[in-house]
Amino acid sequence: MTAPQQASALALAAALLLVAGCGETAKLAPELTTGPRPQLAQPNKTLIPTVNVATAVGWTDTASPIPAEGLQVTALARGLDHPRWVYTLPNGDILVAESNKPPKPGGSSDGGSGVVAKVRNWVMGKLMARAGAGVPSANRITLLRDADGDGLAEVKQVFMTNLMSPYGMALVGNELFIANADALVKVPYTEGQTSISANPTLVTQLPAGINHHWTKNVIANADGSKLYVTVGSNSNIGENGLAAEEGRAAIWEVDTKSGEKRLFASGLRNPNGMGWDPDTKALWTVVNERDEIGSDLVPDYLTSVKDGAFYGWPWSYYGGIVDARVTPQNPEMTAKAIAPDYALGAHVAPLGLAFSRPGGMPEQFASGVFIGEHGSWNRKPKSGYKVVFVPFIGGKPSGPPVDVLTGFLTADEKAQGRPVGVALDKGGALLVADDVGNAVWRVSRAK
Repeated sequence: MTAPQQASALALAAALLLVAGCGETAKLAPELTTGPRPQLAQPNKTLIPTVNVATAVGWTDTASPIPAEGLQVTALARGLDHPRWVYTLPNGDILVAESNKPPKPGGSSDGGSGVVAKVRNWVMGKLMARAGAGVPSANRITLLRDADGDGLAEVKQVFMTNLMSPYGMALVGNELFIANADALVKVPYTEGQTSISANPTLVTQLPAGINHHWTKNVIANADGSKLYVTVGSNSNIGENGLAAEEGRAAIWEVDTKSGEKRLFASGLRNPNGMGWDPDTKALWTVVNERDEIGSDLVPDYLTSVKDGAFYGWPWSYYGGIVDARVTPQNPEMTAKAIAPDYALGAHVAPLGLAFSRPGGMPEQFASGVFIGEHGSWNRKPKSGYKVVFVPFIGGKPSGPPVDVLTGFLTADEKAQGRPVGVALDKGGALLVADDVGNAVWRVSRAK
């Protein structure tokens, strides 16, 4: 790009920033875009995507999100560095992945190499920084220990460092597996230890590169013989070319001992949280669907994951609904696409998922899933920015999402926090990683 082109591009970028968020608005009530049969609007592709980012402001020292009736919330830990994921060890210690997007390889681009693409990326970078997503990755895992069970961690200890944008974690026997942005690795673990200095051992490489979606999660099956790893797409709808999507928008099955892997399910634009249904033993995940065809499209979703299934991305959504923006089209793959089980609403950005269990929380939360909704960036009005609970009966969602933790947005729609990973602690209380609030919240039964 020449100097005059750069000047013109920056001027255009400034203009785009001024008009961003002035586009179309949602026409459907949120409840119409949730559930097993959501209402799907007609695509509304605008010249400038709708942008409605909540400016990150963080919490004051004493402020906290608002729990549902019958619940209370404490800050298990504050002062963390962009905490994204939480994992409970058998002895009750909590591991927190403090992480953010890794830098792109030199010379690479996301969304094309032309002037328009560069301007768009510049604009999006500014907007994401406003949303609190522009900080460098701490590349570490921190250990929290609440020995007396009062909801406040007495120990906050750096557990591991020098990782590559770590996210998901899974303990199998005496080995801790960590999903970095570029690889699944493992280290030896002894119960009770508060730090690990061993160099990680490579289990298997994972698709990386520009990492349009960088988060990788991992979960083990019941006997620990297999690991399941999420890999998001390298674009919104394939605009970086299908070669860049090799092995992405998928969940991989990895043999724990050998590291050999196979595609378990595909067509999942950006799967994150995973969990095993305690009744049916089926694997479930939450998925961030595609953007830029309107505030009402496409609903993000919760779904069981079937071995060998294809869920549509990039060519279609909700089964066979074709996305006309994708070229070339692929009718054969569209015909194979299956619809997800349950819509969570448009652009809520579900990331965390944890199945509940009886005892730790009030009875109404005994059977179902907790979901951390990171919140929208291109919907008017904003959606997500909360933790919800979807009740289950007989291995299926059985009712509308119920708010569990809210108040992440201020009255003027600034983001005090954004929930990401969720997990249950040893006592059954809910833990929530908050990457804008730099805290881990503990939600428990009110006393």
